[in-house]
Amino acid sequence: MEQTQDLTQGKVLPQILRFYFPMFFTNMLQQVYNIADTAIVGKGLGDDPLAAVGNMASLSFLIVGFSVGLANGFCVPIAHFFGAKDYGELRRSTASAIKLSLLLTVILTVASFIFLDDILILLQTSPDILEDSLKYGYIIFGGLITTISYNLCAGILRSLGDSTTPFIAIIISTLTNIILNCVFIFGCGTGVEGVAIATVIAQILSTFICLRKLSRIHILKLSRTDFVTDYALYLKLLKNGVPMALMNSITAIGCMVVQYFVNGLGVAYTTAYSVCSRYVNMFIQPSCTAGYVMSSFTSQNHGAMRFDRIQKGLRVCVGIAMVNYILLGTVLFFFPEFLAGLMVNGSKPIRLIAEFLPPCGVMMFFINLLFVYRSSVQGLGKPLIPMLSGIMEMVMRISVIYFGLGYFGFVTTAYADIAAWIGALAMNFIAYYVFIHRLSRK
Repeated sequence: MEQTQDLTQGKVLPQILRFYFPMFFTNMLQQVYNIADTAIVGKGLGDDPLAAVGNMASLSFLIVGFSVGLANGFCVPIAHFFGAKDYGELRRSTASAIKLSLLLTVILTVASFIFLDDILILLQTSPDILEDSLKYGYIIFGGLITTISYNLCAGILRSLGDSTTPFIAIIISTLTNIILNCVFIFGCGTGVEGVAIATVIAQILSTFICLRKLSRIHILKLSRTDFVTDYALYLKLLKNGVPMALMNSITAIGCMVVQYFVNGLGVAYTTAYSVCSRYVNMFIQPSCTAGYVMSSFTSQNHGAMRFDRIQKGLRVCVGIAMVNYILLGTVLFFFPEFLAGLMVNGSKPIRLIAEFLPPCGVMMFFINLLFVYRSSVQGLGKPLIPMLSGIMEMVMRISVIYFGLGYFGFVTTAYADIAAWIGALAMNFIAYYVFIHRLSRK
């Protein structure tokens, strides 16, 4: 038990902060790697290879986001059983999650290889970057098993209150990834395929570290009987996992539609949109982390029927989200040209990036709060609303880009994101207070 953390007991604020900071540094390191990766590709290979890698972002989010959502959904019941101290069901749920994840890996890997070429053409990928996009994509999706394995292992650890081990894993894998990128690009001259290979190797390393820790947790010592087929348990896991997976994928479809319109404008726009997405994703990570904390915190306390603690935890995480908005939203608003110059060389992509980032900085509090409220609803075992909010995100994003691009130009991509954040937040905000009120009354 000393290798796990019971989030149902103790003072809420210090407990959340102890859980938050290792996870925060984990997520920030991942984003720092993404930024470093972008800078290495952009400065080392040029703007076109950077556009090729960036062009894969929305498609990667579709495939990888689906698998991550499913893994995170599987971990909600695991956290419930841990909070309820039902370790037998915890082990059976973990074993079933492993089996379902392996099946998912096979399906997604095969589908990715079959349809990658056609999807990139459908997205209006420029012929100038199509070959590099395919090289990068085949390697990344060929290593999908490492991505799914890491996210499942890290999700289980977080469900048990351990946010430190994933942090250690990411420190080691991020450093490995950056070093390998430099070796492959500047030393071996491999091009974008070297970036993809480095990513897969780093993910293998992070998975191994998490697996090693899981094998040492006594309450997770799995036996053959834990792997016995249990269709009722499969259904319980899928009822949580599939809506969360679909939420990510539906959101990704909206992003792919935006990518389609951006690609139609030219390679400079593709490059700019790729950099903008990287920066926004990095700057929302403190709030994204607060959402992950609320998911585990809510799930454990839901299992223990401690709804008063869930409310207290929500207030702490909302506070974290708003501090993030004040600090990092200010940077996006006041320093867009400086941020753009760190990534790209061309004057046109820099100008486009400088148009995109300031409105996102002003309105970033919507997505910061979205992470907290959506994860709270998921932790309450109500995954349908977050999935429906993903549909709302998709509809808002597509509507704004379709009707606004001709009038406002590239900055419409920022407005599309903002509209998606507002629509999704409204749904999850209302749902949280409805559900917590009903559960508290019980």
